[in-house]
Amino acid sequence: MKRFIEAEDRMQVTLLPECLDDFVAEDNSVRVVDAFVEELDLQDLGFDGVRPACTGRPAYHPAVLLKIYIYGYLNRIQSSRRLERECQRNLELMWLTGRLAPDFKTIADFRRDNGKGIRNVCRRFVELCRELKLFSQAMVAIDGSKFKAVNSRERNYSEGKIARREREIEANIQRYLDALDTNDRTAPSDWLEKTARLSIKLDELRQKMKALHVMRERVQAAPDGQVSLTDPDARVMTTHSNTGTAMVGYNVQVAVDAKHHLIVAHEVTNTGSDRAQLSKMAHAAREAMGTKRLKAIADRGYFSSTQIKACSDAGIDPYVPKPTTSNAKAEGRFDKADFVYIARDDEYQCPAGQRAIYRFTREESGLQMRRYWTSACPECPIKARCTPSDYRRISRWEHEDVLEAMQRRLDRQPDAMLLRKKTIEHVFGTLKHWMGWTHFLTRGIEHVSTEFSLSALAYNLKRVIAILGIAKTMKAMKLVGA
Repeated sequence: MKRFIEAEDRMQVTLLPECLDDFVAEDNSVRVVDAFVEELDLQDLGFDGVRPACTGRPAYHPAVLLKIYIYGYLNRIQSSRRLERECQRNLELMWLTGRLAPDFKTIADFRRDNGKGIRNVCRRFVELCRELKLFSQAMVAIDGSKFKAVNSRERNYSEGKIARREREIEANIQRYLDALDTNDRTAPSDWLEKTARLSIKLDELRQKMKALHVMRERVQAAPDGQVSLTDPDARVMTTHSNTGTAMVGYNVQVAVDAKHHLIVAHEVTNTGSDRAQLSKMAHAAREAMGTKRLKAIADRGYFSSTQIKACSDAGIDPYVPKPTTSNAKAEGRFDKADFVYIARDDEYQCPAGQRAIYRFTREESGLQMRRYWTSACPECPIKARCTPSDYRRISRWEHEDVLEAMQRRLDRQPDAMLLRKKTIEHVFGTLKHWMGWTHFLTRGIEHVSTEFSLSALAYNLKRVIAILGIAKTMKAMKLVGA
């Protein structure tokens, strides 16, 4: 094979074997993983087995297994079996672990038994980012995304699913009964065998019907009316409101720093709606960033009067557009925005120039709503453009000034929603790409939270390396143990 670069003989023996460190470049990210874990106080973070037992077989140090997992999630190797294989053939992992090669069960058990410690490591890295002054803007984008659980849709039950399956089984039972009647009337040569086969099918369907009756009792006893057999915490969630596509999974909430796109806070929930998540995520982000004031941007799916009020009371400025729930504009009529509130008189001025005065207060969905209208509606010349009813009634929440202040902030920053999209959509896209667009590997919301914490830690670590470079990141790791 002349004129080609020739390989070495596989059987060639070297007098002085190469040092393992020679295969890992100085700017390799695996050195950052090693430096980061070495500076952690694992016992203080809540890891088990930091101090070895006096008796029994020696165990692997938690630092070794933590390094394996961080390296694995950095390189899209989340499976414990794949990590086992990589420990035996991957030079970077051999360097990182000192040629230790735990089996897959040991690796998987570490993730299962040290969820608290792993989540604390993720939080500790966010604290490191705060110490490095990477959160200077005090602004975050908040959003949620649905991630698949290991539970399939066929192994998730609700009242509607059970009713649909019962109808299907009843139709199949009737079909087999009709086949039995036809078999009796025609009396074919294989009448006995066919009757026995159809009877077995009918017995199987009746057993399935009994199992569905038992499952209905479990569903009715469940607080949210759902039962998942493989992952008991997973729930059916709609992924696209316009198509109604649903999957069994988790709703992962994330708050991302607007400057460097670092994940500052995250939480795995099994609630399909984002409506009640704004205040909780904004508070967690503010605490993680160590700031008194915070701007939190979210899409209209997070709009909730009480959540926005809770944020404002805590010194957090939310930016959440109000969803359009009225068809007035679409039908060519005035909507609430066309009515001007006059605070000093506690009245609304309508488009015709009339004053809608306060009438009474009543409770609606747990909120105290003040009601206004004017007596001039029946004779109003533009009433047809306002309301089909006798009077146009206007509702105002007792803390409506909080929502109006937020709307003024949105008007002053018209690109807020574009900033939110540029900040957080990339994060979810990257994490799902790393996962291979598949489901979580673990079961139960606690273990799934641990798994996502590893993904968030790997994402943040890669971001910091891209921002600071290997040398500065290595130097910054000394702050971890300081």
